[in-house]
Amino acid sequence: MPASERAIELLTAAAEAAHDKKAENVLAFDVSEQLAITDAFLVASASNDRQVRAIVDAVEEKLRADFDIKPVRREGAREGRWVLLDYLEIVIHVQHDEERNFYSLERLWRDCPVIKLPSDVPGSDTASGSAE
Repeated sequence: MPASERAIELLTAAAEAAHDKKAENVLAFDVSEQLAITDAFLVASASNDRQVRAIVDAVEEKLRADFDIKPVRREGAREGRWVLLDYLEIVIHVQHDEERNFYSLERLWRDCPVIKLPSDVPGSDTASGSAE
């Protein structure tokens, strides 16, 4: 079963908030067939720790304001190198460029369909596949 409509709405809002804070290489993956615990991942990166934290704060604020939700788990925020926000339906990974290159989540999830994000979100068309 593909990612739910709500998961895609949440991803889109999160991607736009990340983009507003200059996130780079923003990609969304439908992992619903591979994982029972969530529908989709959003992956974004930034060039420094402060920017990673700013992106995370913007995403949390946007999802709280628009959907009245908070993450059930938030990990890595203090270090600002790789922050994970777990909203159950979606999981958001905001990584420092170095962690993004080292862990290469998009390579790990390359067989998952890519969820098309708004065209103004940079990086949203850099992976192959689509899960609209």
